[in-house]
This record gives sequence, structure tokens and C-alpha cells, in this order.
Amino acid sequence: MAKQHPYMSPKLPFTGCIQGRLFEGKTITVTGRVLAGAEMFCVNLQCVNNTTSDIALHFNPRYFGKSGYVVCNTLQNSCWGSEQRSKHTPLPRGSDFILTFLITQDSYSIIVNGVHFMEYLHRLPVSSVNAIFVDGGVEIASITFQNPVEKNDPRRQNPERQRYRSKLTRGSAWNMQGHQQHEIPVPTPPPYSASPYYVIPYKTIIQGGLSPSRSVTIQGCVNHNADRFCINLRYISGIAFHFNPRFNDNVVVRNSLIKDRWGREERNGGLPFYRGQQFMVSITCDTQCYRISVNGTQMFTYNHRHYLLQQIDILEVDGDISVSSVTV
Repeated sequence: MAKQHPYMSPKLPFTGCIQGRLFEGKTITVTGRVLAGAEMFCVNLQCVNNTTSDIALHFNPRYFGKSGYVVCNTLQNSCWGSEQRSKHTPLPRGSDFILTFLITQDSYSIIVNGVHFMEYLHRLPVSSVNAIFVDGGVEIASITFQNPVEKNDPRRQNPERQRYRSKLTRGSAWNMQGHQQHEIPVPTPPPYSASPYYVIPYKTIIQGGLSPSRSVTIQGCVNHNADRFCINLRYISGIAFHFNPRFNDNVVVRNSLIKDRWGREERNGGLPFYRGQQFMVSITCDTQCYRISVNGTQMFTYNHRHYLLQQIDILEVDGDISVSSVTV
């Protein structure tokens, strides 16, 4: 299934098409910032046709009173149903956010800054949802769409895909026990099941390479007995950026592997990950550095050591985690 291009910095009120409609395992991620003076905003997943405009999910943070709260509801045949309310909001005024809607068999699973917030049971068929609407006291940076992982069928591979797979298998991969190199095959992602996930170690092509303002986002969960994991931005002969949380040492190591040599490690900034908890890491390529956010908060910067950004065209994830979503 073709990947839908994201909506970048849309002006509000905004209505955008959801290509292919919704289905189990699909995710929609909205990133942005709540305005300091916001009274409310909403994200609606809508069923738009010639006769009706139902709302399958109305997600509506409100900021009346001392503390905010969130209202969820469904509009069917011009009538609102019973409200589902939270006692608080994880989206305070003036804050940046990453808001993800994961479509499961029975509900919308709503995740805020990498942490599960609430479930909202389906009241309308998700297959009828074909549009997203956003309005209110927010600025939106992006709206992205992620389909569940599909099992590769080698009989259906075309020559272009085979060339991509050949490129992924060139070079070396990081050994989680140290900085030695070894060859590993490209994993075949599993078919979608109740919870979408990626086979670890995971690799994918960053088509066109990196460029200023381009981001990579990884969502997942740290294993309960985790030692370490890594996210690598690679080029053909090295690792431009190695992001390596180590739980036994309570540190995130950042480094680069250039000409088969590791550089000076950067270790400041603490460890914003916890065993057994979900996370979202976003790495944004800037002109001078990478900016790394964890669960919606910028935690690290790392100055470029390999400056030919377009050569950096492979994303690699490995270690003691499960991964549920990758957006490149």
C-alpha cells in the first residue's frame, strides 16, 4: 500500500484527506504546540460523503478552569453521543506535543508524547473514516500517516526493491556488546497482528538522504530487562549519528563511526528512558546538528561530524526494545 505524504504546517481550520481510509494497525501522528492562551482545540476523524459528515472520533482538549481536561465523543446523524472525559490533560497550554492515534480492532488508542493516555471504543466503522480535521488554539507542525508492517513476498519484489535490499545489506552493523562490526541480513518484517511491531534489528532506506528540517521518528517500548539499544543514521561506509541509551550506566551515548574509527563520546544529559515504558524519539536534522526529542521534549543536540547529509540514507534500530512505528 502506497504511503501517504504528510501534511506540513497546515493553516487552521484544516481538513485533509486520509488516503485508503482507516483500518486496524494504522496510525496518525499530529505534532505541534498548544498556544499559551488556548481555550480548546480539536482533532476530528471524520466520515465525509455527499449526504453526511459524521465524526467517528472528536478529540477535544479544553482549558477552562485551573486545569484542563479532554472530551472525546462521536457525532452521528447530526447528534452527539455520550461524552468520554478525562480528569486531566497531558497537553498543557504552551507545550509542544506529539499526539498519536493508533487504530486497534476495538478502539482508538490515544498516545501523547509516547505515553498511553486513553482508549476510545469505536462507535462508527473505521473503514468509513476518510478525513482529518484540526482547529482551535494550536499550531500544527505536521500530520503523518503510518501503515502497519506488511510481510514481504519475495515473489512480488521488483528490481528496484531488490536494489534497495542489496544496499541495506552493504556495510556493517553495530554489535550491541561493543563497537565491533559484523554482517547481518536484512530482516523481513512480520505480518500485522494485534499490535504492529517491527523485527529487531530493523533497517530501512531514507530515500533521498537527510536534509535540513527532515526528521526521523521511532515509537516503541523498552524491554523490562533492557541493557541498551541504539538508533543509527548510517551512510555507506560509516555511522553519522549513533544514539545509544545504556540502562546499566544510566547514560545516553552519542557518537559517530567515521573511517572505521569511533570518535569522542558525548554522555551528558541523563537518561530519559525507563525499562518497561513506551517512548517516542524524534531526530531532526538541522544545518549544524541533530536535535533529539524524547516524548515531545528536546533532550539532546549533536553537532554534525559527517557533513554530506544526502549520503546519510539508512536508518538502523537495534537492541532491547520493541518498535511499533517508524516515520521517515
